[in-house]
Amino acid sequence: VEEVLEQADYLYGSGETEKLYQLLVQHKNSDDAELLWRLARASRDLAQLSSTSAEEKRQLAYEALEYAKKALEKNESNFAAHKWYAICLSDVGDFEGIKTKIGNAIVIKEHFQRAVELNPKDATTIHLIGIWCYTFAEMPWYQRKIAATLFATPPTSTFQEVLCEIFLSLVCTADPNFYSKNLLFLGKTYLKLNNKKMALLWLSKAKEYPAHTEEDKQVR
Repeated sequence: VEEVLEQADYLYGSGETEKLYQLLVQHKNSDDAELLWRLARASRDLAQLSSTSAEEKRQLAYEALEYAKKALEKNESNFAAHKWYAICLSDVGDFEGIKTKIGNAIVIKEHFQRAVELNPKDATTIHLIGIWCYTFAEMPWYQRKIAATLFATPPTSTFQEVLCEIFLSLVCTADPNFYSKNLLFLGKTYLKLNNKKMALLWLSKAKEYPAHTEEDKQVR
């Protein structure tokens, strides 16, 4: 298993998404949580590629969720299993409609928070909590009405909370440019707060960020 993980991490670092998926999917029946969450991530990354068809994207999203769920079952104390379960659950919500997506929101945030408890220095998870907060801070009125029917106390957030979470993720890495989407959401949040000067600063950084992944290209 160690050899497979080492090879998988090399392929991930090299951006070899399809090769990584082909390597890991051979071990989909594994009981190793480290391998399974990597397979969930690889499945999701493959789904994100522009060359992947709409039907394949859907299939991969559900596969990724199953792998992440299995990783959690094998090791509840694995922070990455919690993180990728939350990410994959959110992705599946995109295919099942707004009611399901909002209904899953509390569970998603709980898993992100559990991941941070297990690994307080994981900047990406803290960033994702920031994105969660942003989603609820800008939620339109009709979605708020749906949330009100699903929860006794619907989830809410503010753009100030978004800034707190995203800046906390920067503190964790000591690298203000660690993730293109972090830069993008800082800019968008400052726009929502009518601070155009700071918005321009961070949006410019996002645009200038070197595009290593499909997600980086989308940000630009």
